[in-house]
Amino acid sequence: MQPRNMSMSGAVDLSAVKAAGEAKQKAEQARAHSAEGGGADAPSSLVIDVDEAGFEAEVLQRSAEVPVVIDFWAEWCEPCKQLSPVLERLTREYAGRVLLAKIDADNNQMLMQQFGVQGIPAVFAVVAGQALPLFQGAAPEAQIRETLDQLIQVSEERFGITGLQGGIAGAAEDAAEAPQAPEEPEDPALVAAQEALDTGDLNGAVQAYQNVLSGDPGNVEARVGLAMAELLGRVQGLDAQMVRKDAADRPGDVGAQLQAADLDMAGGHVEDAFGRLVETVKRTSGDDRETARIRLLELFEVIGAEDPRVVTARSALARVLF
Repeated sequence: MQPRNMSMSGAVDLSAVKAAGEAKQKAEQARAHSAEGGGADAPSSLVIDVDEAGFEAEVLQRSAEVPVVIDFWAEWCEPCKQLSPVLERLTREYAGRVLLAKIDADNNQMLMQQFGVQGIPAVFAVVAGQALPLFQGAAPEAQIRETLDQLIQVSEERFGITGLQGGIAGAAEDAAEAPQAPEEPEDPALVAAQEALDTGDLNGAVQAYQNVLSGDPGNVEARVGLAMAELLGRVQGLDAQMVRKDAADRPGDVGAQLQAADLDMAGGHVEDAFGRLVETVKRTSGDDRETARIRLLELFEVIGAEDPRVVTARSALARVLF
């Protein structure tokens, strides 16, 4: 969950879509044409929905002017629902230094394959036509900010890309033009819990969500938030390489399997996490089996009961237990 130390060594090759040089050349031509008075206005929206048909124009070409952050999401994905609003808010706050492209994973499988996405939410960046993996899974706001700051620095130092001119004005236009829907009153306790989660205060988030649930045990948002905060707390500070080695070397060690499953889940590898714990339940008995079963149920809460992966894993768990 820590932000990456940015370099282009992990970039995804997007030559199958369009070469970086061609994208940059087109963008320069468009800017020159605009300067002569014949071009379209600069894009005013900093958060856009993108599909496969519009990927070249909306992402590759714009990436020659501004780092484009890509958010792979889906309607059924509960961590996506926590991460996406944070990305949108920060994008507008950065006021033209980054652009956010939201891609529906269910409807854009070709892009999922080209980027090598194995789980969502998954966040990438495209700079000068080259894709750079940022992180998978939900992350605290402080870590997302650090990642964006690194992205902006790399974009400027390596490619001379400094963002959209007039981005601040564009962001203001977005806010002015957005329809003002009546706001529902927010639960102050839930707001406090979410703020604690966004800022990385995991202990505070856990306590805040528990406070909500003490008065409203059926509150779905609090249950999901609590499960996410507890998950992030468990993986914080773990040595991923050591955890995975321990899990591979000691398949019968329930603690090692629980830690590996948590890392899988936090990294967006949902099926791997579920499969590991179902297999652990299968091979254990007594208290060890119950421990693994409870952890699996806790991870179900992170994703949500309606997620098809949860439905599949519940069936697998039932076959193992009964």
